[in-house]
Amino acid sequence: MDLGISGLNALVLGGSRGLGFASAQALVEAGVKVGVNGRNAENAHYAAKQLGNNAVALPGDVSIPVGRKAIMQQMQQQLGKVSILITNAGGPPPGPVDQHDHTTWLHALETNMLSALDFAVMCLPAMKTAGFGRIINITSFTVREPYANMGLATSVRAGLTGAMSSLAKEVAPFGITVNNLLPGLMDTGALERVYKAQSERDGISIETAKQRMAESIPMQRLGRAEDFGHVCAFMSSRHAAYMTGQNITVDGGLVKSLL
Repeated sequence: MDLGISGLNALVLGGSRGLGFASAQALVEAGVKVGVNGRNAENAHYAAKQLGNNAVALPGDVSIPVGRKAIMQQMQQQLGKVSILITNAGGPPPGPVDQHDHTTWLHALETNMLSALDFAVMCLPAMKTAGFGRIINITSFTVREPYANMGLATSVRAGLTGAMSSLAKEVAPFGITVNNLLPGLMDTGALERVYKAQSERDGISIETAKQRMAESIPMQRLGRAEDFGHVCAFMSSRHAAYMTGQNITVDGGLVKSLL
């Protein structure tokens, strides 16, 4: 399927690995020129090299305002205006809500909420002028179904969800859509750390911990990065022009909520 976005520019935050990389890869396959951000410069350059001639590395830290501005400047210098923005950042630490101090909350807000909003605001003028734009935020299935010990991550992502829902209505007349993708249990590096920790805690093998996690999902398997990346590319396409303000769960049926 021709997604109708070949030749456009995309900025993929946290795109050097995992779901961000899979999203960048799917966009490159659709003919999009992609700026791949990563906090680690070496990883960002390696990811861009893997993606080929239509990708450039944009190393920088999205958790600080000066880092966000620097990333955007690099993007504009190397590729130009942003038509497609994919926001993504590593999740805050797990743990009981009452165990996180004030500094930890502020860092989570900067990294997982304010960074996405800042990039959206920086991209909007060019999108409005062009009459086309796609803003897609990678959040989490816990926004729909909160889990214990995930209160910090869920709270800041829920705040982002609310802000982006309002933004979606504000920019819809300009041909700009704003949507959120909510990954479930995806077999990436982040989840690997979780099931390794469970194997140590419960005295079971890593493979048993992984299989137990897979069996909790109706599809009986963990998600793959490519399961997610292709959905992201479709939501970036011209075919998704009438979908905005949505929270799309990519989870193999894990979430139990009705809506």
